[in-house]
Amino acid sequence: MDELRREVTEGVLRMIASVVLHNHAVAQELGLGASDSQFLTLLDVHGPLTPGRLAALTGLSTGTVTGVVDRLERAGFVERVRDAGDRRRVLVTPAEGAGAVLAPHYREQAEHLDAVLARRDDDELRVIAAFLAELAPR
Repeated sequence: MDELRREVTEGVLRMIASVVLHNHAVAQELGLGASDSQFLTLLDVHGPLTPGRLAALTGLSTGTVTGVVDRLERAGFVERVRDAGDRRRVLVTPAEGAGAVLAPHYREQAEHLDAVLARRDDDELRVIAAFLAELAPR
């Protein structure tokens, strides 16, 4: 069992390193900072978020979040939009067309993930989903 746990741990660490390095290369290619592209991922996963929620999800200060959002807005990747339910609140939302700019950079990884998941049955997918849910904070 210890050997299997080590194998899983090493696999997770290899995956993290691969993802971080790929995201860094994409960010560099697009003229973004390394953490900037991660904000785009958070917006893709969670939908529009307040700057405060982005700070909570990233562990960054609100000042740092403001700087990242400013850069992403100048680059055309996000927009600040007033919350229709509370006009005092601002939501950071992906700009129209941002996904189309990013998609080609992640197509190969998305296709690989789809192929790996397609080889798993529903029970295996449930275990994987539960494992990932425990690893990643929401």
